[in-house]
Amino acid sequence: MKPQLLKISKSPAQSFTVRHDLKPGMNNKFHYHPEAELIYFIKGKGTQFIGDSISEFKSGDLVLVGANLPHYWRFDEDFTTIDPENYADFKVVHFSEKFLGEYFLNMPENKMIKDILDKAKRGIRIEGNNKRTVTQLLDYMLETEGTDRIIYMIQALQEIAKCDQSEFLSSIGYSPVKEEMTNDRIQDIYDYTFANFRNRIELKEIADVARISPNSFCRYFKSFTQKTYSQFLTEIKVGQACKLLIDNRLNIKQICYESGFNNFTSFHKCFKGITGKSPLSYQREFIAS
Repeated sequence: MKPQLLKISKSPAQSFTVRHDLKPGMNNKFHYHPEAELIYFIKGKGTQFIGDSISEFKSGDLVLVGANLPHYWRFDEDFTTIDPENYADFKVVHFSEKFLGEYFLNMPENKMIKDILDKAKRGIRIEGNNKRTVTQLLDYMLETEGTDRIIYMIQALQEIAKCDQSEFLSSIGYSPVKEEMTNDRIQDIYDYTFANFRNRIELKEIADVARISPNSFCRYFKSFTQKTYSQFLTEIKVGQACKLLIDNRLNIKQICYESGFNNFTSFHKCFKGITGKSPLSYQREFIAS
C-alpha cells in the first residue's frame, strides 16, 4: 500500500491552517504531505498508522507528525458518523516548517524548535504538563487572527520541544533522523550501519568505523543511545521490513532476506518483538486500511 500525497489547502491570508473537526475527513487514507501536522483528539479512538508504527489512539492524545511522514488515523466505526453520544472531535494544525521564513529555524535562539521538527519525522506523542499547555494554545489559535495566531503557534512548538514526556512512534529504521551529535564518531556509526545493515556487521568492523576498541565501542554506543548496538541494528532491519511489507511488492520470505535477516525464524521473532505483530498480521492491517 503506497501512501498518497495529500494537498493541504490554506487561505491566502494565512501562513498555516488550524481546524476543529467533528468528522474524519482528510485522515481516512494512508497519506503524507510536505506540511507538518499537529493533531489533538478531544474525543475518538481507533488505530493509528504513523510510518511503520501501528498502535491505538484515544481521546486526549496529542501527536506531532513531521513533514512527509506517511500517517493515517482509522477511527473506530462508532466515531465515523456524527452522533450525540459517539462522535469524533479533534483539532488539527498543518504548517510548513518554513512558514516563518527561510531563516527562522536557523537562528540560534530557535535551535530547540528546529530539533523537535527534525525528531517529528518519526512522529511524536506528547504527554504531561506540556500537552495541557499545547492544547490550550490550540484553542487560542482557533479564536484569534493575525500576529497573535503566529505567536501561539511558536509557543506551542516551544512547549513540545521542552516536553520530557514524549514518545517516538515510527522506528529509526523506517524514518532515519539525524539526531544531535556530540562528534562525528556517532554519525559515522549511523551512516555505516544504514549503508550495510543487510550484511553481517562484526563488532570489530563497526568499532573500526568508530575508531575505538570493541570493548570501548560497546560502552560508548550504549551510553549515547541507551541501547546496545545489536538492538539498534535489529530496529533498522525491522524498519526496513516494515517499508517492504507496506509496499507489498515482495513475498514475506523475500522481505526477510532483503531486510538483512539470515533466517525466517529470527526474522519473525525480532519483528514481533519490536512491533508486537507477526509480519503477515502487520501487512494485513496496512492493506486493510
